[in-house]
Amino acid sequence: MKAAICTRYGPPEVLQIRDVPQPVPGRHDLLVKVHAAAVTVSETYIRSMVPTAQLWFRVLARLAMGITKPRQPILGAVLVGDVVATGSSVRRFRVGQRVYAFTTMRMGAYAEYACVKESKIVASAPQNLTAAEAAALPYGGLMALYCLRKAGVAAGQRVFIYGASGAIGTAALQIAKHQGAHVTAACGPTNLDLVRSLGADVVLDYTAASPPDPLSLRERGNELYDRVIDAVGRRKTSALKVAVQAALAPGGRYVSVDDSLPRFGPRDLVRLTEFAEQGALRPVIDRRYPLAQVADAHRYVELRHKKGNVILDIGAFA
Repeated sequence: MKAAICTRYGPPEVLQIRDVPQPVPGRHDLLVKVHAAAVTVSETYIRSMVPTAQLWFRVLARLAMGITKPRQPILGAVLVGDVVATGSSVRRFRVGQRVYAFTTMRMGAYAEYACVKESKIVASAPQNLTAAEAAALPYGGLMALYCLRKAGVAAGQRVFIYGASGAIGTAALQIAKHQGAHVTAACGPTNLDLVRSLGADVVLDYTAASPPDPLSLRERGNELYDRVIDAVGRRKTSALKVAVQAALAPGGRYVSVDDSLPRFGPRDLVRLTEFAEQGALRPVIDRRYPLAQVADAHRYVELRHKKGNVILDIGAFA
């Protein structure tokens, strides 16, 4: 089978398309013919080994991932495809079923076939979405669910989402609205219309030249924000982000995507399926690339300006 192999840590060009043996499912595995995969920021970090990070971090990362190259050379944590074989102990899935999965550090999605353990984060893909559309949900959707749950977002709250146009932000915005929150969303000037179309009550441009007065963020006399979700991480800041932190209500919560190691499971993926089939969560896809252009996909994601998700089309039905 064809797969994108990370031959060493480095720039996008280290990803090479190679012929490799097709995986063989174990007793508890699904063998999935992959139709689409997502290219995420996390995978660009693994491929490059974050050359700008501090030395201690890079040393620990290499000890965990592999010294000169990833121990798992096939990257990709999100896949969508059809089950073509199952292990003898598999009970919840059947051959021919369309599934999607978040494989975490086991990776393996940048390939024509992948094995996924039945007990891991795998579920039936939304029936109303194509494979490419379904691949745009797990990474941002699972991270968004984790952040919203950690923040305790509930109906009636005033929620501010910083970085609302990326994979995590677009999902967090839609889910928070579905849960009944009043959402103010911040993004760059080119994404204002996109974020409005996803249901944000108020949209702000975080690149605005003049630092906003924190009191002005009360939105014409309304209460301060009950919850703030930082969907881009604490390393990226702006005058608006600083002002939002000052506009957090007493007892409010500020949650960043990089505050802690996120935790989620198969039930969270099932929730995403339910949201999508109800029309409450629609995928946002910026660009699509064939597997042969995986290096170009990584190069684009590294620019950190993508809208929603970048997808690899691997099979004929993406």
